[in-house]
Amino acid sequence: MQRPIQITFKDIPPSEAVELHIREKAAKLETFYPHIIGCHVTVELPHKHNHQGKQHNVRIDIKVPGSEIVVNRDKHEDIYVALRDAFDAAKRQVEEYGRKQRGDVKHHENDRRPAVEPAEPTED
Repeated sequence: MQRPIQITFKDIPPSEAVELHIREKAAKLETFYPHIIGCHVTVELPHKHNHQGKQHNVRIDIKVPGSEIVVNRDKHEDIYVALRDAFDAAKRQVEEYGRKQRGDVKHHENDRRPAVEPAEPTED
């Protein structure tokens, strides 16, 4: 990554273990697309509780050449599950972006199928 990973905790005390986990997951994204410019991860514990327990939100902003990939995952009580789901989604999107950049995605020049010619009348 060209820029250091930024990690923000909102309404939750910072944790060195969680921060280390985030850094490991973010570094692994580079194996799927090595041209990542930067990554900003926000972990939030919103005040609104629909269920019992604390529901964590994770947002990942990944800057790549010419674009930005944004992933939002929320409503997980376990912060590590929320991070896993968010980084799994980010991995899929980064892989897809890399495939498009390399030209691995098939583009059909002319997607029209040949018109079906009417059958020749047969003589009985």
